[in-house]
Amino acid sequence: MLYRSIMLAVAWAAALSTASAWAAPPADLARYVNPMVGTGGHGHTFPGPTLPFGMIQPGPDTRLTGWDGSSGYHDSDRVVYGFSHTHLSGTGVSDYGDILLLPATGKVKWASGYRYKGEDPLPFDGSGYGSQFDKASERAEAGYYGVTLKDYGVRAEITTTLRTALHRWTFARADQAHVMLDLSHRGELLAAGLNVLDDRTVAGWRRTKAWAANRPVYFIVRFDHPFKRLAGPMGQEQIKAALAFDLKAGEVLQAQVGISAVDAKGAAANLAAEQKGFAFDKVRQQARAAWNRQLSRIEVEGSSEKDTRVFYTALYHSFVQPNTFQDVDGRYLGRDGRVHLSHDGTRYSVFSLWDTFRAAHPLYSIVERRRSEDFIKTFIAQFNEGGRLPVWELWGNETDCMIAYHVVSVIADAYAKGIRGFDAKAALHAMVKSAEVDKYGLTTYRKQGYLQGDEEAESVSKTLEYAYDDWCIAVLATALGEKDIAQRFAARAEGWRNLIDEQGHVHPRVKGRWLEGYDPAEVSVNFTEANGWQYGFFVPHNIEGFIARVGGKEKFLQLLDDCFNAQQGLSGRHQVDITGLIGQYAHGNEPSHHMAYLYAYGGQPWKTQALVKRLMDEMYNDTPDGLAGNEDCGQMSAWYVMSALGLYSVTPGQPNYVIGTPRFRRATIHLENGRRFTIRADGAGPYIQAAQLNGKRWSPVWLAHDAIMQGGELRFSMAATPSQWGSAVAERPRSGQVHAVEQVVLAPVASGPYRFKDTAVLDAQVMEPVDAIHYSVDGSEPDAASPLWHGPLTVSATTTLKLRARRGQYWSPVTEVPAVKLSEQLKITLKHAPNGQYAAGGAAALVDGIRGGNDFRLGGWLGFYGVDLDGVIDLGEQRKLRRVAVNFLQDQNSWIFMPRALEVETSSDGMQWTLLGTVQNMVDEHADGSIIRELAVNADGKAGRYVRVRGVAPVWCPDWHKGQGNRSFIFADEITVE
Repeated sequence: MLYRSIMLAVAWAAALSTASAWAAPPADLARYVNPMVGTGGHGHTFPGPTLPFGMIQPGPDTRLTGWDGSSGYHDSDRVVYGFSHTHLSGTGVSDYGDILLLPATGKVKWASGYRYKGEDPLPFDGSGYGSQFDKASERAEAGYYGVTLKDYGVRAEITTTLRTALHRWTFARADQAHVMLDLSHRGELLAAGLNVLDDRTVAGWRRTKAWAANRPVYFIVRFDHPFKRLAGPMGQEQIKAALAFDLKAGEVLQAQVGISAVDAKGAAANLAAEQKGFAFDKVRQQARAAWNRQLSRIEVEGSSEKDTRVFYTALYHSFVQPNTFQDVDGRYLGRDGRVHLSHDGTRYSVFSLWDTFRAAHPLYSIVERRRSEDFIKTFIAQFNEGGRLPVWELWGNETDCMIAYHVVSVIADAYAKGIRGFDAKAALHAMVKSAEVDKYGLTTYRKQGYLQGDEEAESVSKTLEYAYDDWCIAVLATALGEKDIAQRFAARAEGWRNLIDEQGHVHPRVKGRWLEGYDPAEVSVNFTEANGWQYGFFVPHNIEGFIARVGGKEKFLQLLDDCFNAQQGLSGRHQVDITGLIGQYAHGNEPSHHMAYLYAYGGQPWKTQALVKRLMDEMYNDTPDGLAGNEDCGQMSAWYVMSALGLYSVTPGQPNYVIGTPRFRRATIHLENGRRFTIRADGAGPYIQAAQLNGKRWSPVWLAHDAIMQGGELRFSMAATPSQWGSAVAERPRSGQVHAVEQVVLAPVASGPYRFKDTAVLDAQVMEPVDAIHYSVDGSEPDAASPLWHGPLTVSATTTLKLRARRGQYWSPVTEVPAVKLSEQLKITLKHAPNGQYAAGGAAALVDGIRGGNDFRLGGWLGFYGVDLDGVIDLGEQRKLRRVAVNFLQDQNSWIFMPRALEVETSSDGMQWTLLGTVQNMVDEHADGSIIRELAVNADGKAGRYVRVRGVAPVWCPDWHKGQGNRSFIFADEITVE
């Protein structure tokens, strides 16, 4: 019946839909856009102009270091150090800021006046270039930015085309008017070149290292007045230039800038194609018209003026990126560092896929379908060029930032929604290959179906996200008739089941056991920018299976309530991304974004409606601090756009949307196929009382993607009180259809100590019914011939217990359970407890004979925060000592440094101590990466029962370090006494 109703509704919609593309002159929707939103707080947006999906983003640079300087601008700043031509929108890592121009007057200052200590900006140094400005003089709108540089008496304005910028500078005074061009601005400069082509044109290039490891940018700047290049500091001719202009007070100077990632020819061609003259007002009008066309894809009405501003600013930010990445002649920089020519659409860059697969790309699947095809063609091209699909691609570089391979979600979702103008077979091949690399724990994940905390950092997050991505691969494989691939990845997609404990929480596993002392509120190395609550519901591809696994609908709903109503705050390490809290829900970071919609799956859609309204009310504003967290290349804004429409894609890869609560009385989506889909909300309040799709009663709390594409009207009756609409079992949304639950047997979970003195009792359980558990203690892999597990096992020597469960013909992965017997003679007491995040199970880990690996996050290392490693080892008897050594680890990017020195003392009674020796650290504190060094002292046969080791902590991060002003760590494991 439901299927027939949908078909009737679709047919009705098709009859009413217009036959031609949306062609009405767009209204001036750009007037609602405020590019300053997100430039304050931790939004990390930039206020400068750009075009939809434009290559160039010129704008002011006010902050060049620190997390809140990621975009190069922060609303709280009052000094402009210049105007660069590339900026990132809402990222959590810094890059870009290419080709700085600064119009100035007076004596030329060759160095920037920006000063900082660590990552923190210091007051403006007036001996360098830069100008103060008043916020009242600043104006930002779609396609335009202007500010008055108070110290120079210059009104600076910028507008843009797709690949070029146009500056207009009005000099109120013109004494020694000049423009500073600085190629050393922002990022580590690897190489650069600068050439004066004539008295109006300068061109060049620079190559930098920051987030992207090797990023070339070519440029050309053309002025409408002649200039004279002033002599600068020796040796800086290729990175800086001061260009002097003979101007009168009140005169206007203009500059056009073209850029390219390919070569100088590309930059010049881009400029020649997109700017025919110095027509600032015309270019500005064209930029605004481009934004009005883009924004008119969705028209809203019938809410407050503020809501309209928030909506269109969010829609604007959703369309800032990905960025066009090919020149007007079709050439682009490939992932292999070579120049390629696109023959099949436009190539793009800046794919923040861990963020944007959740809401931004589902939004594009509705209003940017042709561009979505080009995104996927870009992905396939990058695979062909670099051997892997993108994870977090930036200017032709793979940064490998964030986890999983969510590009597969974008591809599967697009295909499921009828976007098929790409080679799907090639896409599937690339998806499979990218999921089978031997990096980031994938080798272990493929073998056992999940990751443990001692095997891989962020083990829980990676397991859950790999599982979802594998389901996406299974979805596309099923659609293409690739049954073997579909079955294999559908089975992989169910590995999340291994990490759900008896309380229904996702729970890290370590050495075959549940992590002891686990608190889901604790932010730890087992999660990616989150804790167990914020990742506790990430099984979007099998929500029904998740509900059953945690104990049923009532338990599932109780867990949701506990999360959103939690009074307990965050614990564990400080994580700047976790913001926008409601209970333990964190709207300021992406793992939580689907959670408010999950109530609909449990039959309580009114709770979804109330929560979504609250999130739109509290987490978004039309002010600079109007975002609850990083914008993240459109995801934060796309969540608002979709939610304001009343729809959200909880499971990208499945062509439907969960219904939330519409924000506007009417929202009209103008589709590329010429049809339109309208969402109406009659009445006041967030709660849906009833709904109609194309004039017929609609009771499901979800909507098919095809219903939107066919055009028509979804109409809601709203009220201020909850109703039971959409709560019946038949009306609830369903998650993905490709599952292989019968093939998945969960790995047994062990209990019992990892380290013991005399004996240890080991036990095991399974979290779902099985036919049998087999085990071994001889190193072999358990099979049907191995002993059956019937109960606890007592061991008195170091042992590795292996467990394997069987159900029918299917076997679980092997659970390895090491149990290490400690030496009777070595006992250690610490003066300072290790940091709780890096305690390695206690002080005994320092003398258990097992050394930590290269990754400090995996639990083998003890971390001491701002204090010495200071421990006394009791050997049990007087012994002659030959050598005492301690293993230390440095990873300065994580604020971990070598101790300044190792001091070793000995004593016969634990009271009177004799210094055996001191050894100084010789590792450079600036060195990158994970570095392990053993510091050792020779004892020359001196006797003692007690040995004291002291790793002398540096206590504080160095002045040069990004953590300057904060305490530092030292990490130790293992202590050896010979």
